[in-house]
Amino acid sequence: MKKWNLIVDVALCENCNNCALATKDEHIDNDFPGYAAPQPRHGHDWIKIQRKVRGSGHMVDAAHVPTTCNHCDNAPCVTAGRGAVTKRDDGIVLIDPQKARGRHDIVASCPYNAIWWNEELQLPQKWIFEAHLLDQGWPQPRGAHACPTGAMRAIKVEDKEMQERAKDQNLEVLKPELGAHPRVYYRNLHRFNKCFIGGSVVANVGGVKECISGAKVELRNDSKHLLDQGTTDAFGDFKFDRIELGGGPYKVTIKHPQCGSASIDVVVAAESVFAGEILLG
Repeated sequence: MKKWNLIVDVALCENCNNCALATKDEHIDNDFPGYAAPQPRHGHDWIKIQRKVRGSGHMVDAAHVPTTCNHCDNAPCVTAGRGAVTKRDDGIVLIDPQKARGRHDIVASCPYNAIWWNEELQLPQKWIFEAHLLDQGWPQPRGAHACPTGAMRAIKVEDKEMQERAKDQNLEVLKPELGAHPRVYYRNLHRFNKCFIGGSVVANVGGVKECISGAKVELRNDSKHLLDQGTTDAFGDFKFDRIELGGGPYKVTIKHPQCGSASIDVVVAAESVFAGEILLG
């Protein structure tokens, strides 16, 4: 059976918040019996964008990650709901707007903090994947429909095909260690949950400090095992990405046939490391 999945490309998200605003536009003051009661005007972010800035100096990047209900296959909220929360055959998880009234405990059951409490209605609420629209034939939920960069896209495929896509396209889910098996997948998530090691390679050429392009750069661990390699760009920069937080020590070695060589030791303690200028000699 085909089921709904959401794919978010972190590299394409520009933090415009169109997805969040479109979702609010759909649900604030609008009642969809059997799907969701109206979302309150304030206090709820059914789609919330997290931000992470990495690096320093001129080597800085920012990543934005839309987070929401993951419509997990092993959803803790379904277990805690005892009939007030159900998972449909197409993969979508819904909180019954009648059966869940007064059930504040359902909010705490979500390990992703994706369920919100409507104080006025005494009701736990969350993003419903716009199931009411999909059931009418819409190809995408409102958030994906409103995304100007194509960062968010819903697909309805069988589980086997989705697993193959995740493997082939290096898609990841948030907090896989929880075993909840989310149906929201992320591309380029390393820009949010991994670090990089970078630097700018320079050399004295004719008495003038110049950026050195085409230098060979290698990254090795403390066992001298080669982890990654590359060459400096036109500005003398290099970057090794997808480094685990707290990793190291690492050794970066740089060699250029005309300008010499250099090496530095790096420990990724709490964030990405931009080593600044590295002088060849």
